[in-house]
Amino acid sequence: MTMPECPAQGDKPMFKTLLIATDGSDLGDKALAAGLALARTHGATVTILTATDPVSTGIGAGGFGTIDAGPIVARLEESYAAEAAKLLAAARQKAEAEGVAAETLHLPRHRPADGIVETADKLGADLIVMGSHGRRGLNRLLLGSQASEVLARARVPVLIVK
Repeated sequence: MTMPECPAQGDKPMFKTLLIATDGSDLGDKALAAGLALARTHGATVTILTATDPVSTGIGAGGFGTIDAGPIVARLEESYAAEAAKLLAAARQKAEAEGVAAETLHLPRHRPADGIVETADKLGADLIVMGSHGRRGLNRLLLGSQASEVLARARVPVLIVK
């Protein structure tokens, strides 16, 4: 049996624009490494993305009056933004060490799957690279819910790293 010719053969790279999603988990780091290796091989441009969910406090009025959750939400969002900035700075350093120029993007108040699919569409990405599950689904036997959703909704190939 002969293998079909790879579109990357010759002068045309198979992937020109990669979107690498990471959440700082071990599998997110593996996805970053795999995506950077692909980018280096194909001379692709890279965007490294992390998304942080909308803050949900669960604080309601109950029978005891209302609680102003605004300051709590603001502090949580500031904390999320600071963590995302650290994660993306480290990812950019890894990219630079691999000789890959990379843009970084933090999407606050986005479910990860939504942010990944929307960003891939906006960028015209050829490939999405992400871990099979992140911090939420460490004990899951199958794909994490975000990876499953990206696979179902993405219009481009998705490389799932385990």
